Amino acid sequence: MDVKRAFDLFFASLGLVVLSPLFLVLGIAVRLSSPGPVIFRSRRVGRFGKEFFLLKFRTMTKDAPQNGPAITIGEDMRITPLGALLRRCKVDELPQLVNVVRGEMSLVGPRPEVPEYVRFYTSEQRTVLDLVPGITDPASIKYALESHLLGKSRNPHSDYVNDIMPDKLRINLGYAARANLRTDFLIILKTLVRIIQR
Repeated sequence: MDVKRAFDLFFASLGLVVLSPLFLVLGIAVRLSSPGPVIFRSRRVGRFGKEFFLLKFRTMTKDAPQNGPAITIGEDMRITPLGALLRRCKVDELPQLVNVVRGEMSLVGPRPEVPEYVRFYTSEQRTVLDLVPGITDPASIKYALESHLLGKSRNPHSDYVNDIMPDKLRINLGYAARANLRTDFLIILKTLVRIIQR
């Protein structure tokens, strides 16, 4: 087991134990707030192109995947009132600690993309799939308001594929070239600060 994996496993396991009461409260709140499952399973592309299910507290209506795009655009009507709060605080992402313990994700690494957008990757961009995807990354910090940005676009799909996604991949490949535990720790801190500032 390498140092990064040991770091991820220790802190993800600790987080699951410490946050278990919060998980219980959030799970009950999601279940009571709208019909549907507590956990939303989103198919993503992980390391070496292997697909897995990314876990989140459900923030949209249960039929959201069939009634809209894979990306969230502006004030998406599919988002529930509680879901909007969970997204704002980013606590909907907490179940991904389970993905980290499973080895499907890291605490820090390129955010895993949905299959329909990975097919647009160039051969150079596909090298990002050599990395273990993460809960947060430098690109997520820069594009923390991505949905609002896309909400102002006349063609969100095109702008995401041609502008935002390539920039996120460029940022994450740059991160990969210099990644170490120090940079990971700083990214986690910057992510927490970004959440507090929202």
